[in-house]
Amino acid sequence: MQGAIARVCMVVTAAILNHPLLFPHENTTLPEQDEDLVTRMREHEERLEIEKARLEKELAQLDSKLEEAPTDEGFTWYFWSTLSFVIFIAIEMCRVDLAEDEIRPIEDEDVISETGSAPPRMMDKKALRNFCDKCTYTSSHENWRVREFVEGFADDLLESLRSMCDMEVDMEVGDFIGIGSMFESWKVCKPLMCDLLVPFSPPDPHSFQYHLWCSLDSDIPPDMQGCGTVKVTMFGEEEEEGCLCGSANLGDDMLCLLHNKNKVVKVNRSPDELLCSRSTHFLAKDQVMRWFQICVTKAWGHISHKYDFEVTFRNLDSAGALKIRFRSGKVVVLNLIPVIQLKDTDAYFISHFPSDRNGLPDPYWSLSLAVYERNLLKYFAKRLPQNSCHLHCLQVATFLHRKQLSLTGESALTSYHLKTAVVHLLLSTKTTAWGAASLEQRLQDVFSFLQRSLREKRLYHALIGNSRVPEDIQVPERFRKTEPVNLFRSLVLQRELYAVTVRHFQEMLRNAPVLIEEYTPHLPNGSLHHTLEDGL
Repeated sequence: MQGAIARVCMVVTAAILNHPLLFPHENTTLPEQDEDLVTRMREHEERLEIEKARLEKELAQLDSKLEEAPTDEGFTWYFWSTLSFVIFIAIEMCRVDLAEDEIRPIEDEDVISETGSAPPRMMDKKALRNFCDKCTYTSSHENWRVREFVEGFADDLLESLRSMCDMEVDMEVGDFIGIGSMFESWKVCKPLMCDLLVPFSPPDPHSFQYHLWCSLDSDIPPDMQGCGTVKVTMFGEEEEEGCLCGSANLGDDMLCLLHNKNKVVKVNRSPDELLCSRSTHFLAKDQVMRWFQICVTKAWGHISHKYDFEVTFRNLDSAGALKIRFRSGKVVVLNLIPVIQLKDTDAYFISHFPSDRNGLPDPYWSLSLAVYERNLLKYFAKRLPQNSCHLHCLQVATFLHRKQLSLTGESALTSYHLKTAVVHLLLSTKTTAWGAASLEQRLQDVFSFLQRSLREKRLYHALIGNSRVPEDIQVPERFRKTEPVNLFRSLVLQRELYAVTVRHFQEMLRNAPVLIEEYTPHLPNGSLHHTLEDGL
């Protein structure tokens, strides 16, 4: 009897000594140590099961003896055995629960726990409408004048650039395409910024061959979704379109319409001359950037005498980030972005995004569907109710984001993410839900959508792999039917960046009513424009 009680006490003592709280906390930080901990716990459970079976056998023997001769000692045994069993079960349950807590790594949801509920209301409808009516009205008129000026200046600058290029040697530069908020009519914050795509192509007899991440034979790493590579090839290197003129004797009476034999063969140029990465034939973004900066500098020097303002490079890490400063002190930012057009599409390989601080390593180029996004917003503008609130949602969200940046600094969240959220909602809700009176509710939906995306670290590209996109937009099938691309994939591994982004988002929501109130003019109409110039 005493021996059985001693064994029960040993089991309870062993369970306490092997409690997870007594393990070193270092075991909960690394995945491989977690696995080792789980293995040891399982071995410990097996030992307990064996000991439990042995005790049950002894208890069965004692029960048979007690049935034959019940005594006070038998009742005492029942009491102690029941108490020991209850203690054992309680410790076992506590051990499992606490072990799971110890093994579970620190979840990133802990960082975003404060956003588990719905975002706070921005403010009452009247104040929000007052902000939109006054601020966006003034900015839209000014944006139209700035856009008209930028288009004329860019035409003149690129024409000067072409006139100074040697068509036999230099890259050929095409006409620009306006993209982004200024050309989609939702720009609201200063400085006034225009993004222009500038396509370029190699000189004859060279051409660009691109490889997308979604191609069947793609060797692009999985973490480079939405990217591709650009290879510079020469006619005849890879028998283009199955042409046989370079590999077969066609005779003197046969003429190849693609390759003229009377044409003088050009001397092969080195990869450096073709803006390629060292010892490869893949187009390098840093080489393109230097080439484009030199060309723009020469082109501006050629026409600067015609203009009464100063032009400087705003950021030397970008190819054509220009700052135009007038004598009045007014500043206009112009981003000339060299791009490569994908054949027979309005999709482009882009050297860099203006909002992207880090960029991709060579030789990977990001895919831009900005032209299709602009066309999609035009598509909705024709089908939404008159004076719809979708652009106001973008303007208010972008305004709050920009103001928060000035308070807390940079984060992974960009205005493009805000635009993506709005486009997703436009594609998934009825057009009647975007009336002017629904501004507050739709803005609430935008922030709720972003909150959920941050919590899940998943925000899909609005057009790639999205079957909701109308066929009228004519997004290429290869992009519509591929897997969606996660724009928040950088947050999955970079936990510090994720925490900074979440804090930025939380602070933006908390400060929204104050910012809206502070920058809403409460002055007569005559003083309105000056107030907006200072605030926005």
